[in-house]
Amino acid sequence: MNIKINFKNRVSDKSTGNLILFVDEKLNVTGLKKVLSDNEYSYISDLIKLEDQKKKILTFDISSKKKIILISFKGNFNSSDAENLGAKCYEVFSKLKKNQYIVNTNTLSNQSIKLIGYFLHGIKLKSYKFEKYKTKKNKKDIFLNVIGKNVPNQKDQIKFKALEDGTFYTRDLVSEPGNILHPDEYTKRIKSLSKIGLKVNIYDDKKLKKLGMNTLLGVGQGSIRGSYLVTMEWNGTKNKSKPLAFVGKGVCFDTGGISLKPAKFMEDMTYDMAGSAVVVGLMKNLALRKAKVNAVGVVGLVENMPGGNAQRPGDIVKSYSGKTVEILNTDAEGRLVLADALTYTEKKFKPRFIVDLATLTGAIIVSLGSEYAGLFSNDDKLSKQLINAGEIVEEKVWRMPLNKNYDKLIDSKNADMQNINYVGGAGSTTAAQFLQRFILNNTPWAHLDIAGMAFSKYGGALNSGGATGYGVRLLNKLIEDNYE
Repeated sequence: MNIKINFKNRVSDKSTGNLILFVDEKLNVTGLKKVLSDNEYSYISDLIKLEDQKKKILTFDISSKKKIILISFKGNFNSSDAENLGAKCYEVFSKLKKNQYIVNTNTLSNQSIKLIGYFLHGIKLKSYKFEKYKTKKNKKDIFLNVIGKNVPNQKDQIKFKALEDGTFYTRDLVSEPGNILHPDEYTKRIKSLSKIGLKVNIYDDKKLKKLGMNTLLGVGQGSIRGSYLVTMEWNGTKNKSKPLAFVGKGVCFDTGGISLKPAKFMEDMTYDMAGSAVVVGLMKNLALRKAKVNAVGVVGLVENMPGGNAQRPGDIVKSYSGKTVEILNTDAEGRLVLADALTYTEKKFKPRFIVDLATLTGAIIVSLGSEYAGLFSNDDKLSKQLINAGEIVEEKVWRMPLNKNYDKLIDSKNADMQNINYVGGAGSTTAAQFLQRFILNNTPWAHLDIAGMAFSKYGGALNSGGATGYGVRLLNKLIEDNYE
């Protein structure tokens, strides 16, 4: 079911169509007199006395042709509350047969006027479905005609639409099966974003070998597909200020390589590129809303397969940084992709900060479940900004420890380091500790382990299950509140 929102400048009189109207938390309906007929107003006034006063969404059948939905807005609502209420409203739509509604913003209280955009945003986010490969699709469209003096302004409409498009693009990428979205195809899709103003550069196997990105190349060498590093630049300011940098792990399918994963649930490894998808979706969002910031997105795209040329446990490779890594387990591959990507990003772009995202460890799910992403950082200021942004948009992060005491767990007898901790424990921290070794110039850096957040079997407040798009709204808020 698709939600189509149209904004109208005209103010409707007492409409004969299906209506969505707003009341306060006390279900005070006196403000509805101006948009309802006398009979409709009297009918709802009587019925509402019989309703549970704690309900936030009430539906009334005025006739066989007209339905009225009342939305209760509390005076202390914040933006997230409004989004969640919009998502619940979508669930109501999905059960009703009506497909056209007039959303009259004139019935909003003064405290709630600024929240209508977030309410509609929540409806849109919840409505997403990935049905590309279903032969029988739900083709039902719901049309919301938003009218009145409290319609979001043009700037806010663009902002919300860009954020939805970026989030949905991320969800689309994560939802694609591995036979479709392999590294070769993925690079083509990113390249197509150049038409919206992103500067895209693609580094293929040949270029990566010349650069010495052997930790990234090693992961993909067992696949018949190519391996790539792709950069996306958005220059939203005229000054030459240092960009904000975002780096994503893009393992399009992860078999584990020679260290083969168990068959059960291996199909979920199509989601192992979610970190890269967040970066791509974020960059699309910034370009669409013409963000007044300089930013760069960098993604490493590989496929981890157990082919005849696959990387072996015991191999030693030299990274782009010059540091050597002993491969003890080929299923600890994401950190190898990120290692080269992080060093290259820092050296090439000299950014103000770097945030990387990856479905990196199962250990973070053991620690935090699917409620928080793990945050590891060398910078308190950046950490606080991410935590605050996550609280506002309800894409939460929890700071985890980094400490030199963990280094001994990944020191190698045969190379500068090994890619796993064989002693056991602190799986997410030692992975982050590994990544930190590839930040060479003390650039403020944060690592987000999103393994528990990128996909939901059961759905969440703003998604209906499957790919969540977690991270796009978080990073957009980080930029919006601190760097624009």
